[in-house]
Amino acid sequence: MSHPEDEDDGALFRSAIGEVTPLRRIDVPAVVRPRPRPRARMAEQDDQQARGEFAQLLGASTPLEAGDTASYRRENLPARMFQRLKRGQYSVQDELDLHGATAAQAETLLRHFLREAQAHEHGCVRIIHGKGLQSDRGAPVLKNLVDRMLRQRSDVLAFHSAPPAQGGTGALLVLLAHR
Repeated sequence: MSHPEDEDDGALFRSAIGEVTPLRRIDVPAVVRPRPRPRARMAEQDDQQARGEFAQLLGASTPLEAGDTASYRRENLPARMFQRLKRGQYSVQDELDLHGATAAQAETLLRHFLREAQAHEHGCVRIIHGKGLQSDRGAPVLKNLVDRMLRQRSDVLAFHSAPPAQGGTGALLVLLAHR
């Protein structure tokens, strides 16, 4: 004796929905487009903005070229201390390498690095910006950005391109004031 609850589930389902018309089968595979690579749009906007600010800075003066020596000295710094810096005679206590950074990243990294150098009371640091031979606009972006930023800081007493053995025109030695 068979009870309705013993019937097979498939038969119950078919009787509940009634007659169906199967869909026509299509053997054409769906067009699958590769997903676009993700882009860091905000980082790109930040970099564009930084490049715009950088272009304004460059417009105000002649930019440094790849082989140019970067040099700056506050008037109150004794000339002999500046000469020692130029010769690379100060012990470098920390170093920041900006190779491969965008202008926006370099600005943030440099600000953070100098804040840390001040906190640790470093007197001399090296900043490696590269010579800018890969720059797409001719003028070395990072070299000029670092030059302009350091000139505006009250904690920077002087800077000069490093001697050849310490990075040459692709690096700066920076003397910092203690607060």
